[in-house]
Amino acid sequence: MSHSRTSHTVENNGTTADEDSARWNTLLDGLGVERLTDEFLARVLRMPHYEDGRLPATELRRTGEQSFEALIDSLRSADASGTPADPDELRDAKLGIATDVGVSRARADIPVDALMTAIRLDFSVLWEALMDLSTAADAPLLVARANSVWHVVDAYASQTQGAYIAERQRMATEAFSVRQGLVATLFGDTPAPGTVIDRAAAALDLPVDARLSVAVAAGEDAAALRVSIALAARRGAEVFTHPFADALLAFWPADNRPGSALHEAGERIAALRCGLVEEVHGLAGLHDAGELALELAQLATDSDATALRLHTAWARLAASRLATDGIRLAADVEAALAGCGTVERERLVETARAYLETGSVAEAAARLYCHRNTLMNRMHRFTALTGVDLSIPRQAARLVVAWA
Repeated sequence: MSHSRTSHTVENNGTTADEDSARWNTLLDGLGVERLTDEFLARVLRMPHYEDGRLPATELRRTGEQSFEALIDSLRSADASGTPADPDELRDAKLGIATDVGVSRARADIPVDALMTAIRLDFSVLWEALMDLSTAADAPLLVARANSVWHVVDAYASQTQGAYIAERQRMATEAFSVRQGLVATLFGDTPAPGTVIDRAAAALDLPVDARLSVAVAAGEDAAALRVSIALAARRGAEVFTHPFADALLAFWPADNRPGSALHEAGERIAALRCGLVEEVHGLAGLHDAGELALELAQLATDSDATALRLHTAWARLAASRLATDGIRLAADVEAALAGCGTVERERLVETARAYLETGSVAEAAARLYCHRNTLMNRMHRFTALTGVDLSIPRQAARLVVAWA
């Protein structure tokens, strides 16, 4: 006939479960939290990342004492088989100190591996203290409870690790938000003051006088710029960004080393349809460079296959700014040509454009597949009608800008 097991069941060592529990609690009562903490500190303060004082010994002692108290309470609540009951009040206490330790170590920039190593010292310190308190007769009890000690410490370590990781994520989010706020200030309506520039340089880990490049892609062209930024990130190089209403701004430290991630990112971006300003001197120059890059990007057309730079698109930029002010540079020229027949007007305009682009009668004639004398005759006719001599730079410049 079988009998249900009771608390008076005789264990393998000849003692009952109640006797084992009583002896176990007696051993736990002998554990002095202060002595355990002293031993823990003696070991942990020799470990890398703890020995440099980034965490004060007073902080380590405070959390050490609270950790050992929570661990001992959890061990005391274990049943006869050594499995912790972990009632709500004990679990909350352990979670509280685990969160405290995880958050403080994350904020102190302790690597997670070093944190886990330090926490698992708790097991060694606890176990050695229990061994010192026990007698030979306690050997079966210690064997039975070893798993309980490890289980409690490991659960505490897991809870601490979870708190640590969550805090690091919060820190990263906070840092990103602060950094993006500073970046936004750099590209605000007015140039940022020097104090903000200094803070932004520190947040971005850039020298205040760093040489930078700035690019802006507008509309659908922003997608290609994002791809270039992502490719740079995969190689470990960061390209900083700032969003506009319908455009994306990117800036990065200039790097002239062929093959470097940033150099390749710069070449890749230069091959996109965007506005590009290179050789920006320092973070203080980003504001004006960003505005210029945005203007250039907004001037891009479907015929543009690569980045618009100031030295290649200056005439288009000048025409756009003059048009904004209501200034039409070539209104008189267009009115004069309007009196010609359609065919003659088209030939005169294409002649003028070809010459303005090449600066050479021979090259312009070759481009238009006509004799140079024919081209010169057309140029004379153009001058006669409009009063603009294309061979005189001061007069030609007006059309260079107007027709850009």
